[in-house]
Amino acid sequence: MTDTRTLAETVLDLCRRRGWKVATAESCTGGMIAAALTDIAGSSEVVERGLVTYSNEAKTELLGVPAALIAELGAVSGEVAASMVEGALARAPVDVAVSVTGIAGPGGGSDAKPVGLVWLGVARKGRVARVERQVFTGDREQVRAAATRRALELLIEATD
Repeated sequence: MTDTRTLAETVLDLCRRRGWKVATAESCTGGMIAAALTDIAGSSEVVERGLVTYSNEAKTELLGVPAALIAELGAVSGEVAASMVEGALARAPVDVAVSVTGIAGPGGGSDAKPVGLVWLGVARKGRVARVERQVFTGDREQVRAAATRRALELLIEATD
């Protein structure tokens, strides 16, 4: 498994070469993706903004996720992850964005949405958002770290 710092460095290098800017829209990771990127000197050339939209209201106000969508499907859904990443792209002068929404635990899970369930979204300007469902194992810290790594991997894949 590649470590978080190496993944973040790869994202920055790939985006820097293309002259791209990045935005993050995070819920259960609470800014960890943006932190992984901005821990690296020179990241300001690539990272335009990171939004921690932890509450449903923040998802709606800052990213334009329809409140009715959250009410119908819940914040932890593929549709909400797609709407989050699309909102980040629409509201920021960036070329690529990633979103994360999930249940890090230890509570809050159900049979339909277990602890460790994370929906991730990634999109490039002018392209359809791609979403991915993951169920990570471990405690809260492990789930959030795994979601952060996977989000960085998705950003790398999106630069192809």
